[in-house]
Amino acid sequence: MKDGPVIANVAALIGDPARANILTALMAGKALTVSELAQEAGVTLQTTSAHLSKLLGGGMVAARKQGRHKYFELASSKVADAIEALMGLATDSGHLRTRTGPRDKALRAARRCYNHLAGSAGVRLYDSLIRRRYLSVEMTGLSLSSDGREFVKRLGIDVDRLSTSRVPLCRECLDWSERKTHLAGSLGRAFLEHMIEDEWVRLHRNSRAIIFTRRGEQRFGAAFPEAG
Repeated sequence: MKDGPVIANVAALIGDPARANILTALMAGKALTVSELAQEAGVTLQTTSAHLSKLLGGGMVAARKQGRHKYFELASSKVADAIEALMGLATDSGHLRTRTGPRDKALRAARRCYNHLAGSAGVRLYDSLIRRRYLSVEMTGLSLSSDGREFVKRLGIDVDRLSTSRVPLCRECLDWSERKTHLAGSLGRAFLEHMIEDEWVRLHRNSRAIIFTRRGEQRFGAAFPEAG
């Protein structure tokens, strides 16, 4: 088959171990410098710059300059979706890091997936919205019900503003550790931003892990109860 997208080019970009580490590091949703990414990739600054040049050319990352520093981030949520899906495939195939650490359990419990909540907490959030019919799965994708909109507004989130964005309001994202759906889209991002601003959670400095505060656990449990 000679027509259609050339996936081999994209696969080759992601397939290099150093570039894969760079892309995984950027899944935290933060823009990072070359030196920071070199540490994540485990290669020299010069080699990291060469990898970033290829990722830029392939549309996988974007760069922006601020002062004397140049920062890199994932080019789009589509790139993040692809990386998250590959993490799940690697997990199912048994391709895991041989050396585990204390952050692994925390990452599975709650973490950033680009700009929204993932892990068991993210799946719980999604399942709770579905169970209470605040969200429904339609042929065209996820739909937020009128009761769902009122729930979001009660949390203090301006859902009307979110609805005017070019980014889909609600979108499914497959969780690599849970192998279930969590919520992405502008609403998924707004939920996480609300949790950070209202101090439900704090971000781990050197990891994508998200740590719930005691107050946050209570607020999250009340907002997104498990099935009784």
